[in-house]
Amino acid sequence: MDLSLLSFVQIIVAVLLIIGLMVGNAVVMVYVERKVAGFIQRRPGPYEVGPIGTVQPICDSMKLLGKQLFVPANIDWILFFLAPVLAFFPVLLLFLPIPFGPYLTGLGVGDGILLILAFAGFGVLSNILAGWSSNNKYGLLGAARAVSQSVAYEIPMIMALLAVVFMSGSLNLSEIVAQQGSWPWQWNIVVQPLAFFIYLVSLVGETNRAPFDLPEAESELTAGFHTEYSGMGFALFFLSEYANMLLVSFVCATFFLGGYKGPFLDGFWWTFAKAYAVMFFIVWIRWTFPRVRFDQLLNINWKWLLPLSIINLWLTAIIMKIIS
Repeated sequence: MDLSLLSFVQIIVAVLLIIGLMVGNAVVMVYVERKVAGFIQRRPGPYEVGPIGTVQPICDSMKLLGKQLFVPANIDWILFFLAPVLAFFPVLLLFLPIPFGPYLTGLGVGDGILLILAFAGFGVLSNILAGWSSNNKYGLLGAARAVSQSVAYEIPMIMALLAVVFMSGSLNLSEIVAQQGSWPWQWNIVVQPLAFFIYLVSLVGETNRAPFDLPEAESELTAGFHTEYSGMGFALFFLSEYANMLLVSFVCATFFLGGYKGPFLDGFWWTFAKAYAVMFFIVWIRWTFPRVRFDQLLNINWKWLLPLSIINLWLTAIIMKIIS
């Protein structure tokens, strides 16, 4: 088989597997999130449909997909229907360079992290289009908040990742994992604890999750930029949110937690275990901390995360220059 054709088939198979992963992840995380919320609030969570409520997310999904798509008046039709598509489908590309295992990568590119950071901006674009085109004041306010929040938290997140790139001397995600050891004290989190903390806070802001969910603040903006979406349109936004959560968790596992490397035996199960540990953290803090005000949200970034990320990157560059 021709090499180019083989690569094309590999990418198609990888994309299909990623779609299955994204859908399965959403179903699992809906159940996990509701159970964790119930546990924290001293209630059982789903328990009626299926054994201990395990079939509840599937029933919710079928109900959501079967709902009628209501379209408000005086909207921009093209942008209104394009927004949820842009929210969901570009995320598929972002999973391709992730090294899930030693020989389990959808697309081996030398600058994998650049691909992820470049296409990650489509999520914000979809929020802008959704809020602007829906002819809704709450949607427009949510879109404006989403832009401000994304621009703010992308900068310290990128700087935190750059600190690891400086150490490894590579933008290749597989190479970054290969330079880490199998034991926890050999992972980048040990030598870059500040970068890990900055990235952890920034990923919550980038994914618009509570307590940083200001673009969708229900108490103020109903549902923010996707207030006017129902049925399949809302489902695509819903899937993209959990897909972005999983993506930033995989990147966290790759850069700071050793990726697929683990004690005794390396494998893809370590990548998934570490990523879902980060996912659990994201869910946990949602039901632990109250929502911050929008000025507090931006102050956390501009007054704390950004200066700390600059100092950390500067010190990393100096140390790497000294030891090289």
